[in-house]
Amino acid sequence: MATTNDLKNGLVMVIDGQLWQVVEFQHVKPGKGPAFVRTKIKNVLSGKTVDKTFNAGLKIETATVDRRDMTYLYQDGTDYVFMDQSTYEQINVSAETVGDAKNFMVENQDVIVSLHEGTVLFVELPATVVLEITHTEPGLQGDRSSAGTKPATLETGYEIQVPLFMEEGTRVKVDTRDGSYSGRVTD
Repeated sequence: MATTNDLKNGLVMVIDGQLWQVVEFQHVKPGKGPAFVRTKIKNVLSGKTVDKTFNAGLKIETATVDRRDMTYLYQDGTDYVFMDQSTYEQINVSAETVGDAKNFMVENQDVIVSLHEGTVLFVELPATVVLEITHTEPGLQGDRSSAGTKPATLETGYEIQVPLFMEEGTRVKVDTRDGSYSGRVTD
């Protein structure tokens, strides 16, 4: 058990027998009336996101979530195979559970897999990942970095918008939270 004062992003709690993860929260202390906590929570299994308000100091039930460092190995049909870095045990995770993370995962990439009672809840990626552009239209003479963007396909098959001067084979940094271009990587 915890209180609403202990809320933080990523915390998984049990509400009406279902697991919900805190996406964002805000403590509000109005000038008049009691304090409260405004949250945006996501159902871990269905992915549904809702806004919920709790009174400050209210007791909430938290779920025991085991976060393990794992390595993404390969895709096996519709499943994704991960290896625990400490025990070398391999687990298969369904595409539905992996979700949008599959757009930014390449083989041998380190990720964090969250489990609850042996069931995989979700896969967490770093805030940014480095991926290579495999296809994009060539830029035109005179294109400037601030002139606009064009679509580019990454090595995972995911498409993002990049500046006009980007070429195939360029390694770029991509924000995994919203899939946006964050910068070019120079080796």
